Amino acid sequence: MEHRGVTKQIKDTLAKQYPCYVLITCDSPGVDGEMQVEMSYDGDPTLAAYLLQGAQDFLDEQPQE
Repeated sequence: MEHRGVTKQIKDTLAKQYPCYVLITCDSPGVDGEMQVEMSYDGDPTLAAYLLQGAQDFLDEQPQE
C-alpha cells in the first residue's frame, strides 16, 4: 500500500503548486501482461482535458524507436 501513500503525497504537493494537474500511474505488469493503471486530476475539468490533449500531441510528435 506504500504506492498509494506516495501517490497521495504527490497529489497533495501538486495541488499546492499548480491550479490543475493530471496524474497517471501504473504498476509493473503481472505475469499475464496486465497492469493496473490509475488516473486522477485536480482542478478545472476542461483544463485537465487540455493538458491530456497536449500530452497526447507531444507523444505523437516523438520519433518512434
